[in-house]
Amino acid sequence: MLSGVWIPLITPFKDGRIDFASYRRLIEHYVAHGVSALFPLGTTGEAPTLDDDEVDEIVAATVEVAAGRLPTFVGVGGNDTRKVIKTLRRLERHDFAGIVSVCPYYSRPSQDGMRQHFSAIADATDRQILIYNIPYRTSVNLGNDTLLRLAERRNIVGVKDSSGSIAQSLELLATKPAGFSVLTGEDGLYFTMMCNGADGGILAAAHLATERFVEIGRLIAANDLAAARATWSSLRSFIPKLFQEANPMPIKHCLWRQGLIASPECRLPLTSISGGLAQELDSWLATAKAA
Repeated sequence: MLSGVWIPLITPFKDGRIDFASYRRLIEHYVAHGVSALFPLGTTGEAPTLDDDEVDEIVAATVEVAAGRLPTFVGVGGNDTRKVIKTLRRLERHDFAGIVSVCPYYSRPSQDGMRQHFSAIADATDRQILIYNIPYRTSVNLGNDTLLRLAERRNIVGVKDSSGSIAQSLELLATKPAGFSVLTGEDGLYFTMMCNGADGGILAAAHLATERFVEIGRLIAANDLAAARATWSSLRSFIPKLFQEANPMPIKHCLWRQGLIASPECRLPLTSISGGLAQELDSWLATAKAA
C-alpha cells in the first residue's frame, strides 16, 4: 500500500548542467525528514527538458543515494505509448520500485484510448504503476470508471490525483478498491483529502517545511484533527505562493535561499521568479526559520 508524503524532486541545474552535488544533498535531506518515497522526473523535475543521458543519470543517482531507504518511483509517461514502453525498458536496468505515468497529453485520447494506453504499459513491465491524472496540464481527464477498471490490473497500484474536481476526488476515495492508493497531487487540498481518506500526497510544496507535511499525515492517522488543522494553518497561506509563478521556479528559489541547492536555475522555457515574489518568499522563509 503506497502512502505518506512523496517528494516530486526538482532537478537542480548550474551553468546549464545538472548539479548532482545539490541533487544528492536534497535526497539526503528528505530521507532525514521522514518522507515516504521519492519521485524524480516529474513536471517539478523539469523532465521535458532532459535528454536521455540525463534521464538515466538522474534515475541512477536517485536509486544510489536512496540506497533502499526510500522507494523511488520514476516519471515515465507521454503521448506515444510505444515510446513510453521503450523508455521504461531502457530504464529498467535500474533498481527502482515503480513509475508514475501521466495521462497522454495534447492528443486528447478517449477513455478507451487511455485505458488501452495504461494497459499496454502494465503488460510491458512488472514494476508498480501509479497513474497521474492532471487534466489542466494534459487537457484530458481520466474518469473514475476508467481508473477503477485499470485498478483491477495487478501492477496498477494507485493514482496521483490532480483531477481538479473535489467531487471527482471524493467519489474516487469512496469507491476505490482495497489496496489501491489515492495520493493527492493538489497541494492546497492535502489536509482536506487526507481527512476524507486519501493515503498521502505527492506534493511539490513539501520540498519546504517537509516535517510539517509529514506531521499532518501522522496526526490525521492518529485522529488528532485539531492538531493537524493547527499545523496545516501554518502552511495554508504559503502554498499558493509556491504556484503563483511557474512551478518549480518558486520552489527552487526557496531551496537556493536555504542553501540546499547551489542555484535557482531552471531550463528554458522556464526562467526565474519576479522580484516581488522573491521578496514574499524570502520573508516567509525568514519567519519560518525564526519560528
